[in-house]
Amino acid sequence: MFNGLTRRDFIKTTSLAAVGFMVAGCGGGSDKSAATGNGSDKPADLVVYGKIFTSEDNKIVEAFAVKDGKFVYVGDKAGAEAFIEKGKTEVIDYTDKGLVMPGCGNGHAHYMLGYALSTIGTMVSMYTDSNKFMTEILPASVKKARESGSKAVFGQGWNLDSFKAHIPTRQELDAVCSDIPVYFLDDECHKALANTLMLVNAGIMKEDGTVLKSEIRGGVIEIGADGTPTGFLSEQAQTYVRQFIDHESLYSLEMALSNLADIEHHMLSEGYTMYHEGWGNYFVNTNYYQAAQKLDKEGKLHFVLGLPYEIESWMDVDEALGRAVDAKKFASTRVIPRWIKLLMDGTPESGTGFIDPVYPDGHQGIANWTEEELTELTRKANEQGLTIHVHAMGNKAVHSAINAFVNGGKDEMRNIVVHVRNVDEPDYKQMADHNIYVTSGITWHHCSDQVQAELPNILPASMALKAYPMKSFFNNGITASIHSDYPALSGSPDDPFGIMEIAVTGTYHEENGKPLWTEELITREEALTAMTINCAKQMFLENERGSISKGKFADFLLLNKDVLTCPEKEIHDTKPAATYFEGKKVFSA
Repeated sequence: MFNGLTRRDFIKTTSLAAVGFMVAGCGGGSDKSAATGNGSDKPADLVVYGKIFTSEDNKIVEAFAVKDGKFVYVGDKAGAEAFIEKGKTEVIDYTDKGLVMPGCGNGHAHYMLGYALSTIGTMVSMYTDSNKFMTEILPASVKKARESGSKAVFGQGWNLDSFKAHIPTRQELDAVCSDIPVYFLDDECHKALANTLMLVNAGIMKEDGTVLKSEIRGGVIEIGADGTPTGFLSEQAQTYVRQFIDHESLYSLEMALSNLADIEHHMLSEGYTMYHEGWGNYFVNTNYYQAAQKLDKEGKLHFVLGLPYEIESWMDVDEALGRAVDAKKFASTRVIPRWIKLLMDGTPESGTGFIDPVYPDGHQGIANWTEEELTELTRKANEQGLTIHVHAMGNKAVHSAINAFVNGGKDEMRNIVVHVRNVDEPDYKQMADHNIYVTSGITWHHCSDQVQAELPNILPASMALKAYPMKSFFNNGITASIHSDYPALSGSPDDPFGIMEIAVTGTYHEENGKPLWTEELITREEALTAMTINCAKQMFLENERGSISKGKFADFLLLNKDVLTCPEKEIHDTKPAATYFEGKKVFSA
């Protein structure tokens, strides 16, 4: 939390320009000649030859030149030769070695959590059953916490379906660890298991079993047959309880700095140079913001990081909005804290998505916000220069979010709907007409034959096997990016080319599954567009990044394959041989 500050302290009327969010146009475009005005771009620092996908209207060129970290020429090979001076210009001839393309963007993921788990917590495989969790995973996690002096046993990754034989209760967790709070998120990050001490610290119950709080707005505190909480928390109930972990000891500034270095190496090795974090304040402090700003100011951040501030429906909204506005002070050249993250609903596959018609058993999912509340919050946020980034998966949740953006938002703020499992047909037009963006859960547009057989029992027939559209966004002129959501649903790929293969084929190579909803599959060029320039647009960066264009920063990849022509079942094998950021090689295989 931002301790000691009042709402009035937080709320500032700072314009976007004052905090450096918007960048003036850099003058993109390909130029066949070397005309640069005064010749100051000659000689170039670097010239690259090869098959180059620019992400500018699917254009392919032969060469580009880079000087002082920016593209100064994009065009044919003959034109690039004018920028070469022996002894001063590095020349890379990548002809017939693979595709050259812009750096990729990840429109929504949770690397902060994923890399924190590797150091302060435990990552559980989604295929782990509850018996193995209780006899092996949890004891090892407790041992790790005790040895490190941690004030919480923290983990993520268990899967509800894998635990269907038995979900451990708080009493069973207590038998393994009763003196340290235990908090384990599931693979979707929408459900959690907690021991008694964790629930006591959160004010849910007393040690003697007395129930103090049985309801949390937008969530469920499961109550057992004995009338006390079982320790199973879903949706906003788990976000509420999470705030009572000692986050400063769990995620210090030093930890944030170390994790960001690991995150950067991972992303650059996969080809990401732009990244929109799914949480900025997951650990209920500003350490992630501070660490990113510090590294950037020291010249140690080699990607662009977008940071949202998450507001839960159980919070005092005006106070939380003030904290989100205050977080803009952490902006720097490559750190952009200009979003508010919200959860409109849960997930349809687990029965908490907000859908129409309702589920086959007659129940309805969870809506965390009313449409009127989201409309008002969107209005306030957009007026403060903050863009809404809302998780909405069920078609009814998506419809409410779109209406809220239309009625309360500003079109120029590019409010974003995240994941988007199902969309009612009329809503595509509203999205296009009001510049509403999508970062798509195409990552999940695949499933095994076994899962496909089970979905009709879980969801209405109209949406069971029609999940996560993509082609419709392109067909309707909606700007859509691709994201991995890592480590949520970590059974799906995190790298851009594993995701690209799903977008193109509808299958994931590790699964036995037939293509899902083939009408919504996209072309390779569309996938690359979603991975590059569209992510740049989502992050308000299209004038300076996201395509290979004169005047933009030279963020690009040398791939080991040509993903435009290789067999489509081999797209996932593609890796960067090298990643360049602002003209400098920052990763080499």
